[in-house]
Amino acid sequence: MGAGRWRRIRLPLPALRATVTARVWSPANDTDRLLIAHDGPDYQGLAEHAARANRYHLALLPARERNDWYSACPAYAQALGLEILPRLRSRLGARRAVGAGASLGALAMLHAQRTHPAGFAGLFLQSGSFFQPRHDRQESGFIHWPRIIRYVRRVLTAPSGPAVPATLTCGAAEENLANNRDMADALRVQGYPAVLAVGPGGHDWASWRNALDPHLTALLSEAWPD
Repeated sequence: MGAGRWRRIRLPLPALRATVTARVWSPANDTDRLLIAHDGPDYQGLAEHAARANRYHLALLPARERNDWYSACPAYAQALGLEILPRLRSRLGARRAVGAGASLGALAMLHAQRTHPAGFAGLFLQSGSFFQPRHDRQESGFIHWPRIIRYVRRVLTAPSGPAVPATLTCGAAEENLANNRDMADALRVQGYPAVLAVGPGGHDWASWRNALDPHLTALLSEAWPD
């Protein structure tokens, strides 16, 4: 890691009647930029990226009840948009944040941004679980399948949205590619400057880590142009 420090920030979540502890890396130099990511313990590639860039705080959020919280759960979107982000921004002296997530974590980050957009400057969504019956019937046994497909349908058919720069990445070999193409197309229609980057690999952390450069770097430059 480059010059900087790790700390832990405890985050009470009244909307979920729970508390989580974020791991936060901050560079040695002052910055008002914040990248917040789901699945913090697993998203270690982001820590390496933050240290190399040395330009932003990185908040890694743990997944307490991942299958519930990350599956288009209204209470979690409220907690992230109205409790977690404001507290972290205040504590770190940060402006609007870029949100990152993979798989269900990408779905949950998009859900929070669209529900409570004020705190977001951009989205980095990897292999999002944007399930649709026509593409993803194999996922229909998932307990929150009905909630996810209802939410995704609402997003795909919305005439507009709270647009921010968005980059979606997906492996050429994975089942999620078709629904990610549909989501990227819908977001562009709704005014998001959305890019879909298709690369080698599948639905795994190695592929997501390999996609950080150059795609995350480019998104952060667009979200934080100054």
